[in-house]
Amino acid sequence: MIRDGKSTHATRGRPSSSHHPPICSDLHELVHQGHQIRPLHYTYLTGLDVSISLFLSPSLFIMRFSLGKAIGLCLCLAATAVSAARFTPRDVPAWTGPLSTRGRYVVDANGNRFRLQGGNWHGGSGTYTGSGDINDDANHHAGENSHTMPLGLQYVPIDQIIDSFLEMGINTIRLQFSNQMLHDTTPIQDAWVAANPQFKGFTPLQVYDAVIQALTARGIAVIVNNHTNTSIWCCGIDGNERWNESQSISTWISDWLFVVNRYKSNKRVVGADLYNEVRRDILTDPDWGNGDNADWQSASQQAADQIQQANPDILIIVEGINWTGLPVDGLPHGRPTLTPVSGLSHTLLVSHKLVYSAHFYSYTGPNHSGATGIGETTDPRYRDLSLTDLFNVMTSSASYVALNSQMHYTAPVWMSEFGVAGRGENIDSDKVWFQNYVDFLVQTDADFAFWPLVGYLNNGVGNGWSLMNWDFTGKRTGLFDGDDWRAPIWNELIAAKGATGQIASVPEWKLVHLDHGDFTQSLAVRNNNGDWDNGATKGVCPDNLRLIGLSHGSTRGLCTDVTYGSLWSSDRAIEVVFDERHVTNDWAGGYTKYTCPANYFVTGWAIRGAKVSTVMCAKASRSLGTTGRTVWFDQNDNRADQLGGDFAVGQLKGSCGTNEYIAGVAFTTSIGHNGAPASIYCVS
Repeated sequence: MIRDGKSTHATRGRPSSSHHPPICSDLHELVHQGHQIRPLHYTYLTGLDVSISLFLSPSLFIMRFSLGKAIGLCLCLAATAVSAARFTPRDVPAWTGPLSTRGRYVVDANGNRFRLQGGNWHGGSGTYTGSGDINDDANHHAGENSHTMPLGLQYVPIDQIIDSFLEMGINTIRLQFSNQMLHDTTPIQDAWVAANPQFKGFTPLQVYDAVIQALTARGIAVIVNNHTNTSIWCCGIDGNERWNESQSISTWISDWLFVVNRYKSNKRVVGADLYNEVRRDILTDPDWGNGDNADWQSASQQAADQIQQANPDILIIVEGINWTGLPVDGLPHGRPTLTPVSGLSHTLLVSHKLVYSAHFYSYTGPNHSGATGIGETTDPRYRDLSLTDLFNVMTSSASYVALNSQMHYTAPVWMSEFGVAGRGENIDSDKVWFQNYVDFLVQTDADFAFWPLVGYLNNGVGNGWSLMNWDFTGKRTGLFDGDDWRAPIWNELIAAKGATGQIASVPEWKLVHLDHGDFTQSLAVRNNNGDWDNGATKGVCPDNLRLIGLSHGSTRGLCTDVTYGSLWSSDRAIEVVFDERHVTNDWAGGYTKYTCPANYFVTGWAIRGAKVSTVMCAKASRSLGTTGRTVWFDQNDNRADQLGGDFAVGQLKGSCGTNEYIAGVAFTTSIGHNGAPASIYCVS
């Protein structure tokens, strides 16, 4: 491989012990047997102050006491650590796109686990800090001017950059763009791609195209990320706090349709990461489900629906809310992250395509903005938390979505940004946090992406956060080039053994809500049945699911494929029921009963106000059972089990058992009643 302009040899096989001093042979043998060796630094006193290294593995504790042997041991350990940490540039192990999800895992087209071992290659959304001459590098973050392209192309051939990703074990790149960049038709200057002359005369978008092609040709999955509206550095009070801050929601969605159609034929462009770090602007907090102009849950649901109709193969990635409130002690403020997902999750038109994401940095905190000085509060930062407290807050604010199985919100959680400086800054608490954070990722078998992968260092000055750095002559200072304390910890993360191979299918549970209007999540109904109850508010399960629960508040339903799998007949036949013509037994005496015909099941419902207007019955692909029972939920919750979770927080609700389907819905408009669902007929 080529490193720093010189040809070197990388050996992937087991080296001969004759290459090492005798004192090292036993240690190298342990490494090649698969033991994980972690350096911890201590001072051992033997009359002289001798700093030596202790190396720990789960089954080993190695220490040498004599000065001579200590020195020899330290030298051989250093050599061992470097040889154990390095990777040879190589293609990503074979996988087939597109990607989908099974429960908490991402899988490829063959159903094999595809752990998102990712990194952020930033620059396409801009690096300009927003003030001063945009052409002056000093006015760009860390002095790095990306010229609205993935960083590094000015000084480093693109193949060398991609080689460095593969060397680190990266299989996924989160690739940023701004909406402004998509519409920039000005050709880049030749000097901006001096190391990549094949890009001369391109627009920034054409460079973005070429980068995607180069990455995917090497087997790397690409997730395109709408980072900002305008091409400036994120993230503060900068006019990019929300998807619609500097543009309308329709413009935002239109840009997304342009992007997903542009890369639709490339099945290694696997995900659409809808927007980065949604947060408060000067006056307004983002919210999750209020139905207003700042409702991130609603906006991301709308975008997902339209994106999936344009490209049903692509993963939809929704990041939680990054910040709400004013960062002032005594006033409410904090990071909701994915906390509200448990009460209101997304239900996609095409199932098994939803991924949630979250960001964590040591200098921020659950209620800390990350600021120093103005905007700083007395709340703890993540690096101030104990190991137990850090694990608890990461679980409760994000990872619970993946770790709790068979809930309406269950989905993979991608930790799509985390990072810490490896050069230039040496904060002990950051080092502890980074090790603890990586331990959490390993223990929870999480998907991840480091921020950032690429940066510039000139004579040791520049962006010490990047895992791979180059100077302005193209000389590299990489993660494994000898002086980055993060290398062994990163190696632990990449080498971690999680779920691999075939991932078993699991039942799916999804929430349908009529909180603010129609929510028809069936592609077949959208395409074939139009407004099937004109003037009513309507909800329908996705094509592969059936309704299994309803709320007495009328607005929430729970869908699943448990036991029966995809039950709808291939002709997608439906019947909208608005009277009792199919009632064969009085399963809810004194109540109006909208009942499906034989071998049909309830897949949707409509309301006018709170009153049931109609139910939608779908024809089954097989003969259905006829043994039924009435489940009342107008006075108390009445659920066969808690699968799917609380799909209607604060409302009474009822649900059938896993071996049942809903064959009818009963209600009454008698005095004191508003016609809301009161019972369901569960049949097996």
